[in-house]
Amino acid sequence: MRAVWSGETGETKTARRRRRKKATASAAVWTVAAALGFGGWSGSAADVRLEAQESAARAEVGVDWSAFDEELTFEEDAENREESAENNGNSGDDGASEFNGGSGNSENAESAAASTGLEVVAKTENGVLARLDGVRNVLILSGTPAEMGAAHGRLLGDDVREMNARIAAVGVAASLKTGENFAERIEEATQRTAPFVPKRFFEEMDALAAATGLEPSQVRRINTFPELFHCSGVALRGSATVGGRVLHARVLDYMRDVGLQNNAALIVYRPEGRNAWLSVSYAGFVGTVTAMNDKGLAIGEMGGAGEGKWDGLPMAYLMRRVVEECATVDEALALMRSTPLTCDYYYVLSDAAGNMAAVEAIAERDPVLRVMRPGECDPRLPGALDDCVYISGPGERADTLFKRLNENFGKIDVPTLIETLKRPVSMKSNLHDAIFAPETLDVWFAEAGATTPACDEKYYRANLREALEFYDRENGVGVEK
Repeated sequence: MRAVWSGETGETKTARRRRRKKATASAAVWTVAAALGFGGWSGSAADVRLEAQESAARAEVGVDWSAFDEELTFEEDAENREESAENNGNSGDDGASEFNGGSGNSENAESAAASTGLEVVAKTENGVLARLDGVRNVLILSGTPAEMGAAHGRLLGDDVREMNARIAAVGVAASLKTGENFAERIEEATQRTAPFVPKRFFEEMDALAAATGLEPSQVRRINTFPELFHCSGVALRGSATVGGRVLHARVLDYMRDVGLQNNAALIVYRPEGRNAWLSVSYAGFVGTVTAMNDKGLAIGEMGGAGEGKWDGLPMAYLMRRVVEECATVDEALALMRSTPLTCDYYYVLSDAAGNMAAVEAIAERDPVLRVMRPGECDPRLPGALDDCVYISGPGERADTLFKRLNENFGKIDVPTLIETLKRPVSMKSNLHDAIFAPETLDVWFAEAGATTPACDEKYYRANLREALEFYDRENGVGVEK
């Protein structure tokens, strides 16, 4: 079975040129990666300590390698990593947009209030690919794990293959920089976490691989990738927001210059027998780092230290389990407490009833979780606010976030949050931002541009309920049997 492309919304000449250019860039990335031994992702395939090849690799791959210098540091201590990023110009006032204090006069703020539409691009059994406002990919999947994986691969195959090449390029850069074999490290993480990963996720990934022509191991490694690289989050309600609305903002600062945003997609899942949910995500990625389900439970993460603590369920799969299996913050916390975890992560959770929590999850510590509720203050943060929880990187980022929230307390709405997330709260590496409204199932999200952080890009509005209704109208129409 293959995808059927809509005749009314077929590729334009510009889109075709863009796709071919991306394919050429992807081929260049993969050629260099394969030359350095990452073609099959086998640890013994290459000695990546060949610094002499670094200049050639940097010259050949069509991405901004400064991102690797700034971010692929592999220090164990998260604070040292943050300070290193700041010294490289990833935060501070340089290049920061002026904060408008919630005036809502910016283009971003205006676009946030606008309704958006979906238009079909392609269909296949158990999947529909659409464009949001003619720009953003929205992939809607349903069915069993294998059915969703196959549909994902058929509809976004080119993007999945490009993601595989990009991650191989990251591996090359990381290996050249650190002298460690990235292929061996990601293989170790994949193998050690495998016993803790639900079988259904492997079924989905293997079906996705089959549909794209990749090896199952390659897709599995795409999904283990976040475990080797270690953002801000805030949830508000009641007295903090206009009308007492529950709002949840999430900043992902993560390798913008690598070009992952070229393969971005808002993915909507309706898994058989589980909660429907959406993810601000990327082609080939079946886990999630930014998600909300149809019960109004939202979650975002922030990476810490702890690389190598891999005897547990990886963060991206944990977050997927939370949105697929839980309806409330308390249910999510119970699942997290009962599950062996990896590395050190921080989470902000909120639900439609207004329950919310900031969570520190440190693998191999007892207790693993420390939970902060609204109004509670952690000594590592600059202060506490009623009806608010937040987590941010130390120093100027956290100080600025707290200042902006405090100054606008009681007047916070979506346009205000969009302004609040701008630099230095978001870093230069800001890959995507999202704002959830759990009560109405709305999400506003922005992806990084070629040279700009996501916080300076246009936000698009989508709604989980509307996306599912759109899928129901389109599902089965025009699909080849």
